[in-house]
Amino acid sequence: MKVVLATVLTVLLSVTALLALARMYRGPSLLDRVIAADVLLNTMAGAVGAEAAVNRHATTLPVLVVLSLLGFVGAVALVRFAVREES
Repeated sequence: MKVVLATVLTVLLSVTALLALARMYRGPSLLDRVIAADVLLNTMAGAVGAEAAVNRHATTLPVLVVLSLLGFVGAVALVRFAVREES
């Protein structure tokens, strides 16, 4: 059961990462590329969290905290940049 769960999670997260990379490559605007990068970062955090849950350990918790903070700071910076561009 553990192998099936790990395989399904790997496939789903890989497809998500590939779609985000495709959007980063093809995105017509800068906003599309930034959002795709945020999706890719969240996918990485999900993969680390899924690996920790499947293997039942908490040693990757600092990595999850750093990835979450990086995503939050990036989103806030994007909003501040977008607001300044509109004004």
